[in-house]
Amino acid sequence: MSRRPYKREVSKGGWWLTQPRYIRYMAREFSCALIGAYVLVLVTGLWRLSEGPAQYEAWLARVESPAGRLFAVVAMLFALYHTYTWFQVTPKAMPLAVNGKKVPGAVIVLGHWAGLAVASVLVWLLVVN
Repeated sequence: MSRRPYKREVSKGGWWLTQPRYIRYMAREFSCALIGAYVLVLVTGLWRLSEGPAQYEAWLARVESPAGRLFAVVAMLFALYHTYTWFQVTPKAMPLAVNGKKVPGAVIVLGHWAGLAVASVLVWLLVVN
């Protein structure tokens, strides 16, 4: 009597569609690509600015087009999702203790969101003024 080893079937292309946590993981990984692409758009703007006003205006027209605005909104949504996932993992990756007592994870996460809000307001005030 021979025994055949158990071989689990694995989907070649859609393995990440089998469970919600895999989908969230892949969405987070995809967010890195979108954020990187948006950074390249901004660096291209700096490069065009160094080439002169005409090149910068042409770049600005592309960025302000409906497709450019849609890309910026999608990139911002994925950046917020990426930020959310990082803030949620922070208490697990870097537990904090004050006077020998563990700080609750919710406090750490709320502190991160508060810091982000303060930094965003400061940047906005710099841009508006």
